Amino acid sequence: MTQFDEQYKAAILRIMNEGFDERNERTGHVCKVLPGLTFELDKGFPLLTLRKIPIKIFVAEQCWFIMGSKQPADFVNKFTKIWEDFTEADGSIPAAYGYRWRHAFGRDQLGLLVQHLKQNPGSRHGVVITWDPREDGLGNPEAKKNVPCPYTWTANIIGNKLHIHSVVRSNDMMLGCPHDVAGFYILLTILAAKLGVKPGKLTHTISNSHIYDIHFQHAWELVERNNAHSPIYFEAQENYFDRAESGDESLVAEITGKLESQYQPLPPIKGMKIVL
Repeated sequence: MTQFDEQYKAAILRIMNEGFDERNERTGHVCKVLPGLTFELDKGFPLLTLRKIPIKIFVAEQCWFIMGSKQPADFVNKFTKIWEDFTEADGSIPAAYGYRWRHAFGRDQLGLLVQHLKQNPGSRHGVVITWDPREDGLGNPEAKKNVPCPYTWTANIIGNKLHIHSVVRSNDMMLGCPHDVAGFYILLTILAAKLGVKPGKLTHTISNSHIYDIHFQHAWELVERNNAHSPIYFEAQENYFDRAESGDESLVAEITGKLESQYQPLPPIKGMKIVL
């Protein structure tokens, strides 16, 4: 199995065997939950092969995030409809990750990150924040439809490689986690190419890793699976950042094609429904 397949399967098995049974007040579902779960991924592209993952969705999302838009209709809705449930009546997502990275808090965090690491590759100040403490969480009764799950990430150049550490407050392990991990690695490769370094390690830390009751059967099915899949490799081109920033729709097909050409997953696990 690939490095990510091994770590992911072990995480699911651990949650199912050791997780605390907790009822979530917001959704009404009982979940098996573990705190403080971390993946460390540095051997190939972390694309789950134990079940089929739709590649185009996370690729399109990361391009949209780099654009910095909060309007899904600008780009990402052309490739997936999953953001429609989080869109406000005015067509926007105020907490859209890319918008927070590029326009919130009075700074273009992503643009400044690239500029800063080019000038200071040894810097330890490469921190990007998605969470807005003025609006997000803590039971805010005026909360919008979307509250960021990946709320911060750091970027460091070490050994002439770019390493990203993403911190996620909450991850639906059966549906969200594989998607988020692959998405952050796409971001890592695109930024690495822009900075002229190699892609390095993705560390993905989850504060609340949970499996919903409606996914218990699917989780047990997944941990019985094995796939002798060779590692998947991907490096972005230097112009991918600029193309994503400009909303180049052809970039989604280009990246998706490079990954799909190496991807031989096991069949989908049918019947998994997202919990909103």
